[in-house]
Amino acid sequence: MLPCLIHEDEHLLAVNKPAGLNTHAPDPHAGEGLYDWLKHREARWATLAIIHRLDKDTSGVMVFGKTPLANRALTAQFAARSVRKIYQLRTDRPVPAGEQVVTAGIARAGDRYVGRADGEPAETRFRKLPDGCVEAQPRTGRTHQIRVHAAASGFPILGDALYGGSPWPRLCLHAAELRFSHPASGQPVCFTAPADFDADARRALRAALIDPGDSSAYRLIHGASDGWPGWYLDRLGAVLLSQSAGELPAAARDFLATVPDVQAVYHKILNRQVRRTTREEASPQPVSGEPLVAPFTILENGLRFEMSMGEGYSTGLFLDQRDNRRRLLTAHVAAGFELRDATADTAEGLSVLNTFAYTCGFSVCAARGGAHTTSLDLSKKYLEWGRRNFRLNGLDPAGHEFIYGDVFDWLRRFGRKARQFDVIVLDPPTFSQSKLQGMFRVTEDYGRLVGLALPLLKPNGVLFASSNAANWLPEDFIASLEAAIRAGGRRILRQHYVPQPADFPLSRAEPAFLKSLWLQLA
Repeated sequence: MLPCLIHEDEHLLAVNKPAGLNTHAPDPHAGEGLYDWLKHREARWATLAIIHRLDKDTSGVMVFGKTPLANRALTAQFAARSVRKIYQLRTDRPVPAGEQVVTAGIARAGDRYVGRADGEPAETRFRKLPDGCVEAQPRTGRTHQIRVHAAASGFPILGDALYGGSPWPRLCLHAAELRFSHPASGQPVCFTAPADFDADARRALRAALIDPGDSSAYRLIHGASDGWPGWYLDRLGAVLLSQSAGELPAAARDFLATVPDVQAVYHKILNRQVRRTTREEASPQPVSGEPLVAPFTILENGLRFEMSMGEGYSTGLFLDQRDNRRRLLTAHVAAGFELRDATADTAEGLSVLNTFAYTCGFSVCAARGGAHTTSLDLSKKYLEWGRRNFRLNGLDPAGHEFIYGDVFDWLRRFGRKARQFDVIVLDPPTFSQSKLQGMFRVTEDYGRLVGLALPLLKPNGVLFASSNAANWLPEDFIASLEAAIRAGGRRILRQHYVPQPADFPLSRAEPAFLKSLWLQLA
């Protein structure tokens, strides 16, 4: 079960939203908001509807409707102001004793809101709590209402720089309680979630979305988006992998010491000239704990994968593709987009071609779902690694194909044999070179790759196309794919764009790099 899930029934889904995550995506190619992520994660959540919103930096209780009845009833209750909303906030300024009611209109002024007599009517009740926090009950639901009213009352919220609050690692505003009448039964319901303003917001975001019993590998610090420009930190089970352009800074060492349940820490220096370095030079180096003398395993989406710190630049699995691998595992791409039909809950019987397979992570997920997989890669070593990943998950590699060779060459071979697949995975490196094909640059040659793959895709088959080329805009990536599909005489029946997951958060200083598009083609 998702850690953020508070309650689910036929009509409602209640969650505890972490700070730092939008309610919904601000634009089609930005990182997913909580609503987008939930809606497309499970088939039973495909009709999820937004009833109310929380600011990106506000945490706490949210409720989504699952049925038309719930949507109508909840919308009516919010409009009638019969929903009781209780927030908690923290401030470092004096708060008057007793209850304080603020009734000041709110109007937009640039990128912020201000109290103004001719603004939208707004009312908030404040009450100081015994623990020093402040309870806020908004009677209305204007944007930034509590933040504006608190600042106007002389106690701006801690961490709210926009409205004069003192610096803090996060905005100390939390939706603690939501009370309303159940849309079906009419009985009163109350959902609560405690505030924890002292918790590390970066870890709290990951803890809300990733079940450690299901996945033990994820990104813990993603550069500037997590307040640490140039530094990246992955949790790989009980191992931490640090990455930066130089040696590990002292402040980062202090942070690493605060991460619980760690047996070993490694650091890797990011080098743009990785092809000119030896395997030993490219491999992560031990920082603390017992050095690993053998490969180890991590858990992802309930499956086990082998990792290694001694095999060069990559450790065995690209963590940013976790959610896409899950889509192959569950045969559910997005709301209304199954790999087979609307009733399918597995990939049973599907044929999947995984190109540039590396250690066969996509193949393992597809095979675990019941598909027959063909894994194609230019490295015998990685294909053997892939076979070990199959065995780790109780899958017999002998029942699947592992083909060593150049992807472009084998796509042509498959074409000459008129071989076709239900699903084709295209996740090429940004740059590669082979004796047969020469140099491959993803931004220039992706269309050619798609053109060779299209004849191999069955009618109504699904093409998964992905790239982590940071300088390739999503719009240009999609346009390149669409042009190649038109040139190949195929037609798009449905498509779903997927940005990088929430543990790789986006910001102006740390823009998106991963782009993925799932396409069903006629």
